[in-house]
Amino acid sequence: MRVPSYDNQLLHLAEDLAYRMLPAFDTPTGIPFGSVNLLYGVDENESKITSTAGGGTLTLEFGILSRLTNNPVFEQVTKNAVRGLWAYRSKLNLVGAHINVFTGEWTQKDAGIGTSIDSFYEYLLKAFLLFGDEEYLFMFQEAYRAAMRYLFTDPWYVEVNMDSAAIVWPLFNSLQAFWPGLQVLAGDIDPAIRTHAAFFGVWKRYGFTPEGFNLATLSVQHGQKSYPLRPELAESTYWLYKATRDPRYLDVGRDIVTSLQYGARCPCGYCHITDVENHKQEDHMESFFLAETVKYLWLLFDLAVGPDNLVENGPYKYIFSTEGHLLPATPQVALLHEHCSYYGAYCTSYNSSLRQEPYSPDDSEGSHQANGSGVHKGLGPDALLSSLTYKKTSSGSALVKGVCPGLTHGQKFGISYVEPQYKTQDTSSTKQQADYPGNTEMAVSSDVNSVTENDNYSSGEQSSENGKSDQSPPRQE
Repeated sequence: MRVPSYDNQLLHLAEDLAYRMLPAFDTPTGIPFGSVNLLYGVDENESKITSTAGGGTLTLEFGILSRLTNNPVFEQVTKNAVRGLWAYRSKLNLVGAHINVFTGEWTQKDAGIGTSIDSFYEYLLKAFLLFGDEEYLFMFQEAYRAAMRYLFTDPWYVEVNMDSAAIVWPLFNSLQAFWPGLQVLAGDIDPAIRTHAAFFGVWKRYGFTPEGFNLATLSVQHGQKSYPLRPELAESTYWLYKATRDPRYLDVGRDIVTSLQYGARCPCGYCHITDVENHKQEDHMESFFLAETVKYLWLLFDLAVGPDNLVENGPYKYIFSTEGHLLPATPQVALLHEHCSYYGAYCTSYNSSLRQEPYSPDDSEGSHQANGSGVHKGLGPDALLSSLTYKKTSSGSALVKGVCPGLTHGQKFGISYVEPQYKTQDTSSTKQQADYPGNTEMAVSSDVNSVTENDNYSSGEQSSENGKSDQSPPRQE
């Protein structure tokens, strides 16, 4: 419904703001600076180091702005930034946490699904879902398979060296809790259920999720004891309930609400928890608590009683931004034929030169399992943006044929599609870590059930294996 007196004033402001941000993208790699002065551009002393998430989490907002204003520059610079990050991935198809935007050199090579990387994965998939651009799907499929192969120590995820896959940090980071929800969108439900069960086991132990939980010691990581009202666990709970309609996820939501009401409520809102072990409060509330945490909890329970909201019954499907904002897949935004004419690009089939064969490690996918995980398939479009009724897909190759991929890198910049910039590795360190899944993996996974075995809620596999009643210590409130 359009307000009669509205004449795109907010759209014009958004376009003006985006123009002021464009100087940040003026780098040799296309990856933007971390910040830009809206009056004067990029400061000469601005750091050339940025996070993977910071450089790769702009495609949805800028892409929609381009389609609403019919100005391709915003979408193109953000797509070029994603291509720049992907071009510098390792031979294992892993990306690090921080990169130099001028040289493409990774300054932090820890690969994971949490801090500094999380929304890079999220926006690869969501950009495909919203815009239908299969280049994003291709990158997501390769990145996701690599994550499940090298980061997944069922049901946890660890941080590894992006070149050797050696485990460097056996830590559950609270930002990782978004991952099961992303897996639901990708149609990979089984590991999402198991991982969500483990993550919720940490919540049950402390009443909140600490910023860091050490998987080797199964205790809160020193210096990471806070809970700033993060939404990721509630977000994944909503998506899993939407996909399965399993009432256990309503119990999870109820537990989250109870913890917030009795542990975080303060006179003027909800307070940041500085220590999950004693529930000490700090007089501070992040904006994402209202934008995301409360929103996903409301959607969870509203869905249970009979959805009558715009998200479930509106005229369009919606994609949530990483900050929980609703992005409608309207015809102006999402139709593939508009995507082709919008760019004026040559519309060819997906079997064109745009499609590349992914890098294959020396050992085959079928014979090698790293960190206890195989390669998860089932990422075809038939599993995406559906009604989210769970069904397995047989192959990740069921790609839509004949879809315009948009303006290619070569058409825009006069160079070929960016290939991976593989670096020469230190062979001695690689050989030293050749058996990376060994003792380190055992330290991570040997006592994993002790986190969740005393909780009523667990995945089906854990329930049947442990068969134990809830003996969790009472929550400190």
